[in-house]
Amino acid sequence: MQPPSVNGPDTALAGLRSGRSSQRLEQIASLRARGVGEHVDLPQLVVCGDQSAGKSSVLEGITGLPFPRQDGVCTKFATEIILSHTEGPTNVSAEIIPHNSRSEASKAELLMYRREMAYFSELPDVIAEAGTHLGIRGFGSVQEGPAFVEDVLRIKVSGPIGLHLTVVDLPGLISVANEEQTEEDVQTVHNLVDSYAQNRRTIILAVVQANNDIANQGIIQKSKKFDKPGQRTVGIITKPDLINTGTESRIAALAKNQDTTKLKLGFFLLKNPSPSELAAGLTQEQWEKDEHHYFASSPWKEQTLDVERVGVVPLRGFLQRLLDQHIERELPKVREEIKQLIGRTEEDLVSLGEERPTPGHLRMFLSRIAMRFHNLATAALHGEYHGVDTAFFADADGSATYFRLRAFVHNVNTAFANDMRESGQTMKVVQEPETDSWEIDPPEPSPIAPSGQAYVTEAEMKAFVMKLHRKTRGRELPGNYNHVLLTELFHYQSERWKAMASEHSAYVFENISFFVKAAVRYVSPDDQVSLEMLDRIETALLESKRMADEELAKLCDDKAQQPITYNHYYTDNIQKARQGSARNWVKKAMKDASVEYYNGKLHISNTTADGEKLLNALQRQVSVDMDDQACLEASQGSLHIIRQVLVRVT
Repeated sequence: MQPPSVNGPDTALAGLRSGRSSQRLEQIASLRARGVGEHVDLPQLVVCGDQSAGKSSVLEGITGLPFPRQDGVCTKFATEIILSHTEGPTNVSAEIIPHNSRSEASKAELLMYRREMAYFSELPDVIAEAGTHLGIRGFGSVQEGPAFVEDVLRIKVSGPIGLHLTVVDLPGLISVANEEQTEEDVQTVHNLVDSYAQNRRTIILAVVQANNDIANQGIIQKSKKFDKPGQRTVGIITKPDLINTGTESRIAALAKNQDTTKLKLGFFLLKNPSPSELAAGLTQEQWEKDEHHYFASSPWKEQTLDVERVGVVPLRGFLQRLLDQHIERELPKVREEIKQLIGRTEEDLVSLGEERPTPGHLRMFLSRIAMRFHNLATAALHGEYHGVDTAFFADADGSATYFRLRAFVHNVNTAFANDMRESGQTMKVVQEPETDSWEIDPPEPSPIAPSGQAYVTEAEMKAFVMKLHRKTRGRELPGNYNHVLLTELFHYQSERWKAMASEHSAYVFENISFFVKAAVRYVSPDDQVSLEMLDRIETALLESKRMADEELAKLCDDKAQQPITYNHYYTDNIQKARQGSARNWVKKAMKDASVEYYNGKLHISNTTADGEKLLNALQRQVSVDMDDQACLEASQGSLHIIRQVLVRVT
């Protein structure tokens, strides 16, 4: 098709001109030119359909801009055409809008691309050039890379064209992957189409081929998914000259919206120019004339088609009216969203603070942030949650547990102390029937408790201490124990302390880091400033963590030495334990003596003879095993040392 010159009359767009919506469209175009469209959805037309459905021809018929056509896939990326009515000569330019998934360096390189066009006929060359810059396989010398990308080629047309409109051409939907299009390419195209179709301010021009089953074409399914009310989907049937003879009635029923596949806004029937017509330099006016003649002739004239639903000229007029209604419905929402955007932007600007053109201003700015952070941290450390920055310590979402730093540290330290007392021992004795003798075989290992301890019975603990006693014998006299026994008992029972303390320290450090990051972002909402501050603060935090780990290592090294205590409670508790054990033995001996010498009833008068008789009976009954005695005292001594150390640590 022979396109009009940039500076010539643009009759192709005449059907889309409307004085009623011209002002609103101009406002929308102005918003888009200022970048508002990057933050707020604006009304636009999007041409969607399967591969080789004739989308480019439809787009050319609507806009008057020539798009390249070829068999198979042609469009490899989204192409936005922004039409703006201005006074003066017509200008056409192209630029690339990179997708967010690209790296910053790649974005910067693509944003530098800009191409000015003197004639519309240069558009195919611009599209090919853009494909090369985007690294699409098959463009220029690019042999490897993706077949489709989610970047956008934006074509801006400004001049006395009488229209403010944005139309988007999307790649055709792919049903099945093949050698040229991978599964990833298929998904890329679907993601791209979905991103436009789900925009509630997008009018979907669903292009379907007459010679394919309409119900199975992907764009119809997507339009019903994303436009359930059907207020923004227009069906466009293309290539009716390729259907089998005799099936015109089926296509006519679809064009009349009388087929099983119906759209609320109905369908339009268009005839695409043939390759030979395009090669002959078909003009826009000739296309419209040939199209009118084609549908006015047999076999289509017998189908009683609605002339307002046949051809590209009625389509332009319908789209203009639909766009008018769409803008009337959506413009108040756009205004409200822009107000909200302005409000958020103003808040962001205020949070950035005043201008900082000199080092002095920078120092003042940082000093204010530092002072505010100091006040916030001091309040958290002192537990004053309602004096400074109450909003930061508010418990609206439950996160204040971590922001209220003093309360948090109190709670976790208390939990740590309880955990050390309850679960600090490697072996914890559970209540079981008592066993009198330490001379028992070592039992089978007990199951590990949920806390990581080994739950053992009294008998198991006695057997363990007796076994250790025999392994540590030295030069001590019978009834005593080597000091190594007490040391090894203490070290074995305190093996879990280092891991528990390390876990506690790491948990506290993690939450203090969380508090510091939250506090920095609170006093400095500017992401760039807060990130640079946190980068330096993190170094100091890690240094503090290293020093804490060193202190813990020193405590663990001290614990690994010979245990010693000067606390008088140790001797008091040992004496009480000995007295208790002696009392139990005497009580049992008296019971046995009463059975053997007093017929089960103990009667003692205040005479020397009865006293001697009782003492002789007890002497024969109380027979203390020296190893038993040594193991008992060592076990009690180790237990009391552990208790005292735990009190000091916690």
